[in-house]
Amino acid sequence: MNEQTLEKLQYNDLIQRVERYCISGFGRHLLRNQRPTSHLQTVKKRLQETSEARAILDATSHVPFIGVSAMEPLIGKISRGIQLEASELEAVAEFFRGARKLKRFMAEQAFFAPLLSLYAGEMSEWRSIEEDIVQAIRGGRVVDEASKELKRVRKQIDILEGRIEERLNKFLKSAANREAIQDGFVTKKQDRFTIPIKASYKHKVAGAIIDTSSRGTTVFIEPEAVAKLNAELVVRRTEEAVEIYQVLATLTGMVAEVLPTIEATLDVIAQYDMVFAKGKYSQTIDGIAPRVNGVGRIRLKQVRHPLLEGAVPLDFSLGETYRGLIITGPNAGGKTVVLKTIGLLSLMTMSGLHIPAHSDTDISTFDDVFVDIGDNQDMGSALSTFSAHMHNVASIMQKAGKRSLLLFDEIGSGTEPNEGAALAIAILEEAYKRGCLVVASTHYGEIKAYSETHPDFMNAAMQFDPDTLEPKYRLLIGQSGDSNALFIARKMKLPESILKQAARYMHDKTYDQSLLDTTRLTQEVVRPVVEPDQVLSKGDRVRLLDTDQVGLVYAMDESLRQVTVYVDGVFSEHPLRRVRREAKALDLYPAGYDLETLFVDYRDRKEAHDFARGSKKALRRVEKEIRARQRAERGE
Repeated sequence: MNEQTLEKLQYNDLIQRVERYCISGFGRHLLRNQRPTSHLQTVKKRLQETSEARAILDATSHVPFIGVSAMEPLIGKISRGIQLEASELEAVAEFFRGARKLKRFMAEQAFFAPLLSLYAGEMSEWRSIEEDIVQAIRGGRVVDEASKELKRVRKQIDILEGRIEERLNKFLKSAANREAIQDGFVTKKQDRFTIPIKASYKHKVAGAIIDTSSRGTTVFIEPEAVAKLNAELVVRRTEEAVEIYQVLATLTGMVAEVLPTIEATLDVIAQYDMVFAKGKYSQTIDGIAPRVNGVGRIRLKQVRHPLLEGAVPLDFSLGETYRGLIITGPNAGGKTVVLKTIGLLSLMTMSGLHIPAHSDTDISTFDDVFVDIGDNQDMGSALSTFSAHMHNVASIMQKAGKRSLLLFDEIGSGTEPNEGAALAIAILEEAYKRGCLVVASTHYGEIKAYSETHPDFMNAAMQFDPDTLEPKYRLLIGQSGDSNALFIARKMKLPESILKQAARYMHDKTYDQSLLDTTRLTQEVVRPVVEPDQVLSKGDRVRLLDTDQVGLVYAMDESLRQVTVYVDGVFSEHPLRRVRREAKALDLYPAGYDLETLFVDYRDRKEAHDFARGSKKALRRVEKEIRARQRAERGE
């Protein structure tokens, strides 16, 4: 199965969902690398495995996968001859126990899962190694009983530590040392017993300085009285480490000897992990195992797209009374979803996954599932949408055969309609002659007509609600769908004159090619240019020629040649030709003067100034005005 098909039909997205139910990386890896197969017996076996896993989960809801995840990094270390740590050997023992428990559990499921229970016989057990590890290691530590020599060395270490602590406690209790001691307790530094001594007394206490505090106020001294005992303790610690190493090396070697059987058992557990992930996913989608055939017969009943929430159930058949289906209908009506549903459910079945459908469903296996769905435009290689589609279709037609399922979305679109329809029909004919099963969507009337006249093709339409303008996403076999373009346009209040012309053009190609009345064209308006000396600026003093009043310019619109003038506290608009400048603002006011204040009444300026400086009188006046307005609104 080619990767483009898996990507276009969202097969990889579906597998990622199923992966979430895997317990271990082994199971995830196996699921990720399992591909749909056309081998009928393999497909039936995969589906039986999933059905049996679903039956076990429905009955018990729990499968004992114990210690599997921890083995992933350990297998590599063992195979490379790296010695395992105590905690890692404990993880191996836990895996041995879990594998034994899983083997027993699956062997007991012969009633629900006769096929899966057989796999348990391929799993090994390692009781003796498991017991050796459990007896030698507890809580991530090699215990004294792991070997006689280790027990002897640790007993000597305990005696030495007891003698050292006894002498150090005497040192702490001695009155002669009291003034030098920083803290009255024994502490270990660099695996040696020491006493915290004030830094100022470090030369007055006989012994070796082992460490110093971060501030330098305390030194940790190993008193001379315990130096010999500490040295002997170091030797015994070394002997202990050597003995622990030997114990761990022996246990690691025992595990390495049975590595082939461990890997074989992990393969079985990975298979179980993958199959039970499929079973859990089946529970999630309320899936079923369809009947499977290898002769190209598809009969889908109440199927749903597994990745779409609230998908409308689909009934569909192909390969019995007809081998080609042409789907028509409006955009966004669900044609592409139908194609993807057919393709994805076929891939799911060939991968052994249950599908969301009625139990009375048949699906065929295929050597290849080919799809041409979506916009394949490639900007990098300068392929147009149509060219990209044709490149993909050409690749499909080079490989398609009698055991191929072909899914074409908007076949022949993206080019001149007559040529596109003719090309599409030729492609459908060739695919049919090769024995392929074909499902295609289209808007072209010529392709619908071809399907209606071909004895082995069938039309289907996506149902559409004429009242709400909403698609119902239901496939109606045996009907030809319209794109409903004129109907939708009328509902959207497109002028009736346009709709009548469009309806006529559907049957009569005599188009109205009369020339446009030039009086309807927008005429260019040429406006006179305002000379620089005519441009007025804010604050300029001007005289209105119509009333002989003097005012101040507030603004000027050069495109309209209009001037806004402020006269006696009122703004008014005047044509530029009816205004004469008497003085420029640059000559009337100093640099930096706030010209905006010229257009504000004195009282307003004073009130703003009072507010700015926080005048209580101004605030009381405003509050009084607000209360008066509120009373007026209430009608008091």
